[in-house]
Amino acid sequence: MSEPTGWDRRLTVVADGKGLIGHAGAVLLRRLADRTGLTAALAGVLPARSGAGWRDRGAVLVQLAVAIVLGAANLSDAEQLQAHHQGLFGPAVSDSTTRRTLAAMDEAVLAGIGRARARVRRHVWSLLALRPGGFPWLTVAGKHLHRWVVIDMDATIITAASKKQGASATWKKTYGFHPLAAWCANTGECLAMWLRTGSAGSNTVADHLRVLAEALAQVPGASTAKILVRVDGAGATHGLHEHLRDLNTLRRTVRFTTGWKITDEDEKAISKLPRTAWETAITQDGEPQEGYFVAELTGLNTRDGWIKGMRLIVRRVKPSGRQMKDLTAFEKRTGWKYSIIATNISKMTRVRGSHQIQWLDALHRHHAVVEDHVRTNKTMGLHNLPSKSWQVNEAWMLTANLAADLHTWLRLLTLHDQGDLADAEPDTMRFRLYHLPARLAKHARRRWLRIETTWPWAGAFTLAWRRLIALPAVT
Repeated sequence: MSEPTGWDRRLTVVADGKGLIGHAGAVLLRRLADRTGLTAALAGVLPARSGAGWRDRGAVLVQLAVAIVLGAANLSDAEQLQAHHQGLFGPAVSDSTTRRTLAAMDEAVLAGIGRARARVRRHVWSLLALRPGGFPWLTVAGKHLHRWVVIDMDATIITAASKKQGASATWKKTYGFHPLAAWCANTGECLAMWLRTGSAGSNTVADHLRVLAEALAQVPGASTAKILVRVDGAGATHGLHEHLRDLNTLRRTVRFTTGWKITDEDEKAISKLPRTAWETAITQDGEPQEGYFVAELTGLNTRDGWIKGMRLIVRRVKPSGRQMKDLTAFEKRTGWKYSIIATNISKMTRVRGSHQIQWLDALHRHHAVVEDHVRTNKTMGLHNLPSKSWQVNEAWMLTANLAADLHTWLRLLTLHDQGDLADAEPDTMRFRLYHLPARLAKHARRRWLRIETTWPWAGAFTLAWRRLIALPAVT
């Protein structure tokens, strides 16, 4: 017999509550989608009909995106969450209706949604510029990148536990898909993501050009902007470097940093560097990083065919234990682990000291924030693609990106001054706001969503609601 604990004395648990909303944060996300014009923009692109039982497809897609933010991993989860919110949003959308909506999203519809997202994003960015502090321009190693939009590109693996259309073996010896994406480092938004088979290459030029073009189409004023593109070693190709060079116009400035695969020629060039060429690297805070060194390698190797003005910057560090087995003969002999970045940055407009090799090294290493964006997107519905159909999975991926947009916009527009909520991860937001329980009541011809007053983040919830109401309507 178990010992009594005391806290459960005279406690009875029953399932007869009424008017309860278990994931009240849905009202913030849906209100945001409506207020920014996303719901209406999607409705203007997706198929429309009239008649009894027809559900507005824009609202269907937005409700699915809201469910994904709340944690839905498949269409059945989304239907069950919506059933719990009938008092707020009306009857739930069935999983079959949602699936038909996704299945109807062919290439033409996806392209239309891309254009609609760009229009909504332009409006959202204009609202961000009106915040105290303005648009979130980046600061890297003490230097403020004013007016620079930073695009980070990276590929990731989405594993599949069953045979799905397009799934195949990946370079990591897993099975699934290998999408390529581009994120805006300023805001954390996923600007473009392309679903690819698991066997798709990491450094395929055509794939990078396609995703980059779709990402630039999402950047407001991209034809006149100052843009920095950062890619890991997969970006060290003639085709991508030449394309990035050719994107420069009299009105648009494009700079890049990419990784670089070290060859024997590079190692010979490194061996020619005098000891005085090595400078102490700096951290992301701009402080000296003892034990890490960088040097200019430009002009010391004999490679031909690369774009004019490209610089190579080499970094060296004492290898860790797990790196020892991967060292080249040259690295074993010198006792250092080397890495190289390529860039076309001689200077960045309005960024003083941007030519310095220590800062350029820190700027490229800041590209590591893309791993956080990848993790966020996987938390937002991309850990697993739910269908056997390629087209449905492609549409689900786009909806997951809409979900990530809503999560990002809510923090940037309404919680930017609320401590750690401004940069909160999805799981943190779910615990503090999205999954917050509330009671839906009617009084004085109004509906009242009542949040528990003692909840530590109840004030942040109501503040977000008030700020959403105050957002200017889309014109």
